[in-house]
Amino acid sequence: METRLSEPMAPTGELPFLSVVIPAYNEHDNIQAGTLNTVADYLSAQPYTYEVVVVDDGSEDDTAALAEAFAVSHEQFRVARNPHRGKAHTVITGMMTARGRIILFSDMDQATPITETANVLPWFEKGFDVVIGSRGTERRNAPLWRKFMSRSQIILRNLILGFRGITDTQCGFKAFRKEAVQAIVPRLSLYGGALDGPVKGAAVTSGFDVEMLFVARKLGYRIKEVPVAWDYRHSRRVNLFKDSLRGVRDLLRIRFADWRGAYDQARANK
Repeated sequence: METRLSEPMAPTGELPFLSVVIPAYNEHDNIQAGTLNTVADYLSAQPYTYEVVVVDDGSEDDTAALAEAFAVSHEQFRVARNPHRGKAHTVITGMMTARGRIILFSDMDQATPITETANVLPWFEKGFDVVIGSRGTERRNAPLWRKFMSRSQIILRNLILGFRGITDTQCGFKAFRKEAVQAIVPRLSLYGGALDGPVKGAAVTSGFDVEMLFVARKLGYRIKEVPVAWDYRHSRRVNLFKDSLRGVRDLLRIRFADWRGAYDQARANK
């Protein structure tokens, strides 16, 4: 089953300055609560041009239909429908079809609100290529198990990958220059194929964020981590045991791929 992209409703003339990619899997409640309206209200008040690409990850509810209905009355919004393959595949679809000079991906629940875009965009003017939101080492309103999981990931990431200088690789609020996206995504070793087969249930694929940043560093892109507001949202997508194991597995797979020279070739061919 191939990705199906709705026809762009935005004007086909000047390309937008900012593209916002929002992955969506069974997001009926968030859409009904008005998260897309919140995004639209904020972006429509900004001085720059924009588009919003909502990518449905084969939802089992009416997420795609609700997003498409919203896009009918909001010309800067368009919707892509994917088979269910997990968040990494979903984000890649949106980023590779986005037309903006800057491409930002943000979660549907808006745990980091779209207003934090104002803290991210100025850093591109200062010469950075990748600007990522950071929750630091705190997780406001998150349960203790979630805080423990996050701190453990930081420690293991630094030990396995030597990935120092970045505190929070997992915040779902990251922005890239378009040319950086076009260079990084095809060079991913774990997630470049965007999970060739279908998956069952929610698939967080946390190693995707780490590999994106790991390859960005290999390619010499300048990365800036900036503090952003974040509020914990209880999510059935996060499973302490399963996602912790998947996270460690992905760190090891990135390390082994690097030892095999997979990313050296990427650096040479930039």
